[in-house]
Amino acid sequence: METQLEEVEWVQARLDQLNLIEEKRLTAVCHRQLYQRRMKRAFDKKVRPREFHEGDLVLKKILPIQRDHKGKWIPNYEGSYVVKKAFSGGALILKRMDGEELPLPVNSDAVKKFYA
Repeated sequence: METQLEEVEWVQARLDQLNLIEEKRLTAVCHRQLYQRRMKRAFDKKVRPREFHEGDLVLKKILPIQRDHKGKWIPNYEGSYVVKKAFSGGALILKRMDGEELPLPVNSDAVKKFYA
């Protein structure tokens, strides 16, 4: 009789431990969600969205693939270009000041506004 009672108590203790594990898991999930929300809010404070419109003057970043071997003295940006068309996803079609259009669209991350 005592062995059955001990076995029932052991099973009950095991079930209590399993329930406690589930509670700890849910607490950890909630904590992670709160942490991610805080991190997103902190990141979004520093982000400044850049919008480009048709007719804006921009400078295009020279990508590392295209660089000459002049070292660190090579300029980081080239041009001044005019935005011919701006798409909602951030792609830009640029043209040179003389009206010649660039063959490929450029991502808006690779340009910055030029104030003349």
